[in-house]
Amino acid sequence: MNKLLLKNDYSNLFEDVYTQVKESAEKLGSSGAALFIIHNDKIVTESYFGKQSNAKHARDVKADTQFHIASVRKTYIGFAAAYAIYNGYFSIDDPIRLFVEDSYLPAYEGVTIRHLLTHTHGLKIVDGKLVSEYKPGRSWAYRGPSIELLTTIIKKTTGQSVADIIKEQVIEPVGFQSTEWIKMSQPHSKIANTIRAPDNSFWTVTDVLDGSGMNMYVSAQELALWGYLHLTGGKWAGKQLIPREIMQMATSIQTPNPRLPIHKNGFLWFVKDTNHTFNQIGDTVPKGSYQLLGYTNVALLVIPEENVVAVRMFNRYGSSEGYDYLNDIRSFGDTVYKCSKKTNTTHN
Repeated sequence: MNKLLLKNDYSNLFEDVYTQVKESAEKLGSSGAALFIIHNDKIVTESYFGKQSNAKHARDVKADTQFHIASVRKTYIGFAAAYAIYNGYFSIDDPIRLFVEDSYLPAYEGVTIRHLLTHTHGLKIVDGKLVSEYKPGRSWAYRGPSIELLTTIIKKTTGQSVADIIKEQVIEPVGFQSTEWIKMSQPHSKIANTIRAPDNSFWTVTDVLDGSGMNMYVSAQELALWGYLHLTGGKWAGKQLIPREIMQMATSIQTPNPRLPIHKNGFLWFVKDTNHTFNQIGDTVPKGSYQLLGYTNVALLVIPEENVVAVRMFNRYGSSEGYDYLNDIRSFGDTVYKCSKKTNTTHN
């Protein structure tokens, strides 16, 4: 494990973040939650509260509790894509027709790897068929087909699944023990039960372990350390574990036409550029920060300007009635930034 020092005397300076996360957990109806913040290369906040489920004798949320991270898993897929590009398996502007078996489909016309990574591909499933909603690069939409295509292309070109790459490059060298894809039909005791409406159409149960499915579970600590590995440009315990270029590719803006008034993305990460009403990153959070939010309301935020990584974990799939997820996630980022600025001022 990386040599990060726990400094309890910093925790009170991030108290506002703790309060915001705890209030969000209550609004969502989560049975438990976690908060983990790394600032200036030290663990400054580590909090766990509640239970792993609503069951009568449910396990307390602890440091080893693993939460369903939903779309935050895309940061791992983005890393695998950057790894593949860095090692020459394909290029970011290669057309996807080079790699897909059904390359004859008209929807693939003009779509590149870059478009898949930045949600500018225009692909959409309509009545069970893949269609093009708009010309690639001309707009932005958060659609599912890109993830299936990316994981398939990565495996076809590298000979390794996303999970294989992450295990080989990060999990095993670093010694992570609470980062995994699990068989959802066989959850172990450290898995937080995901609270959801029984008729939620987005929820899927999968036992696929290759990194392509929505069954990735991670502890708050290891998700924060994953973000920290990006913040350090791939350095771990004083050594360059991952080539810096991989992390730079993944976390810098790769959107094909950055002048369009749309979300800006790195390799699936949302990257802060300018403020707009539909941005998930708070208005005060500085340009160049990057974040991903999952449908379980889990969030991983990295603010390089303040040398801070913040993770919040909930076990609630979707939103409760009256919960404004966009306002809440923006408030989370703004509060983290405010506290990190205050901490730097106090300890300088």
